Order: sequence, then C-alpha cells, then structure tokens
Amino acid sequence: MTIVYPFTTNEPVNQQIYRLLRQEIVDCTIRPGTLLSEKEISTRFNVSRQPVREAFIKLSETGLVQILPQRGTFVMKISAKRVADGRFIREAVESAIIRRVALAITPEHLLQLKHNLHRQELAASNKRTKEFLELDDEFHRTFTQIIDCPMAWETIESIKATMDRVRFMSLADVSPPESLIEQHYKIYHALEKHNPDEAENAIHQHLIEMVSTLTTISSRNTDWFEPNE
Repeated sequence: MTIVYPFTTNEPVNQQIYRLLRQEIVDCTIRPGTLLSEKEISTRFNVSRQPVREAFIKLSETGLVQILPQRGTFVMKISAKRVADGRFIREAVESAIIRRVALAITPEHLLQLKHNLHRQELAASNKRTKEFLELDDEFHRTFTQIIDCPMAWETIESIKATMDRVRFMSLADVSPPESLIEQHYKIYHALEKHNPDEAENAIHQHLIEMVSTLTTISSRNTDWFEPNE
C-alpha cells in the first residue's frame, strides 16, 4: 500500500523528498552502495518522477549519491577524504562565525542557546538520536542567525552531508551525545564570556574529534567506505 506523505505547501515537493532521502542516507536506513530506483521512490511518495529526479540531483550535489547514465543512481560509499576535507572547510567557516558571535551575542541569544542545550540533554537521556542530531544542527545554525548570515549555514549544510553519516554512526559509543553536549557547553561558556579566542578554540576541539571518530568508524564498517583512501 502506498503511504501518502504529508507534504507541506510552503516548500517544493522535490526539496521535501530530498530532505527525507537525505535523512535516510545519513542514518544508514539506506545503506552505502544501494541502487536507488526513481520509479520505486516516486511510487513510495505517490508523486511523479520529476521531483524525485530533482531530489536525486540535489543529493548528488551534496556528495551522497552518484548518478551514472544508463546504470542508475547509487548511494555513494563514504569517502574518508571527503569527510576530512568537509571538516576542514567547516572549521574554517565556523571559526570565523564564532568569533563574531562572541562579540555580538546578547543575553537573549544566550538564553536561546541554553534552552537548546537543555533539550539536547533531554533527547540524549531518552536515547532520541534523531532529535539530538536535529538539536545539534539547531545549536550551530543559531550562530549564523545571531550574526545574520544565513548563507554561512547554507554553506555548512552543503558540505556536511557526508560528515553527518559518520556522526550518526559514532553516537552509540565512539562519540556519544553526552561528550558532544559537554563540548557544546564549552562553546557556550566562551560565548557567555564574550571571549573570541576561547570560543574559536572550543569550536576547534569540537570539530577536530571527527578525525579520530572517522578512523574508528571506517575500521568497523569497511564495506561502507571507499577503499584505498
């Protein structure tokens, strides 16, 4: 039986399909190497093939799928180099952002971040992984909102898709939510002190963990990673 998805009217259907498929690729519901059928997915979402085709193109642009003419669309295996490069670029962008945030942040912004951190703790304690990851993104996105630079978050989001797959796989034991929340609090306290240097260092320590996480995760899931990287 076809499930009718509750698509909203304030966003194009292709964008909504993209986000749903992106989430399933990130949490490995759709595993690396899987062949995606345009026909099957259009049937699943009860839509024409055009929005599905457009969603595939966007997934390709973020490095999650590869579209091969005459062969089909495949979920890409995880590239360790792409993850490392994405982390490097993200840190460069977010370090610049957090320095500006440290100088611009207000008591209202700090309250907003503190509320987010409390929700992260609640999600972690109740093992709600998806909710925790959404709150993690919200925490970082708030920085770009504070300095009124939405393009910065668009840039980060476009390069972090492959990183997100490793991040999801690491939450069980390699890099559990509790340790990430502790790192978030270090960022928060640096911002509370309006200290750009401390805030930048906290962001660096937070994002550099991806390097050691990547090594552990790739050794456990060799079939899901590109070989010889």
